[in-house]
Amino acid sequence: MSEIVTILMRTVIMFVVVLFVFRLLGKKEFGELTIIDFAVSLMIAELAVIAIEDLEVSLIRGISPILLLGFLQLSLESIELKSQAFRDIVEGRPVMIIEEGKLNQHNMKKNKYDLDDMLFQLREQGISDIREVEYAVLERSGNLSIFKKGDNFTVPLIQDGDLLDDNLRIIKKNKEWLLSELDIKGYKKIKDIFYCSYMNGEFFIEMKQKR
Repeated sequence: MSEIVTILMRTVIMFVVVLFVFRLLGKKEFGELTIIDFAVSLMIAELAVIAIEDLEVSLIRGISPILLLGFLQLSLESIELKSQAFRDIVEGRPVMIIEEGKLNQHNMKKNKYDLDDMLFQLREQGISDIREVEYAVLERSGNLSIFKKGDNFTVPLIQDGDLLDDNLRIIKKNKEWLLSELDIKGYKKIKDIFYCSYMNGEFFIEMKQKR
């Protein structure tokens, strides 16, 4: 009986600890989880189960690695916010799967993304024919962003001071054109721009806030 009570008490304590760690890591929808988010979640869940079931493991020993994982995840996210290059290494880059209505087979093969996956994700968004799609981008989370033919859509060109070269191809422009347009508008350095998008000949630009 005492063993059952102990397990129940440890379950409550671990529930509070895990809830605290996930709240600390911030809110994300399941479909937005990156590979690292998913791996950390699995490890925390496994460690919590061990701490609950193995009564020979003290709660301190059970909780410590969970808190460490939470700290490591927060540290990685902090670095990723400051460095697009680091984020690309850790989480990968969004890649073009359909470009100007044509499948980019090289990117599909490189990312181990097959036709079945793509067709399924197209059907999820109500698209039954690839010919309806002008561009499709496989995001870091594994979701597929779709731009249909004939639609007007906003194209991000700069994020957190980093130029999105692939997106320039979508609007059939190059870096020199963008630098010239930004210079005309009084923006001298790409690295000082937090976000820049383009739609129907119009720019939306948000500068980085000074700390």
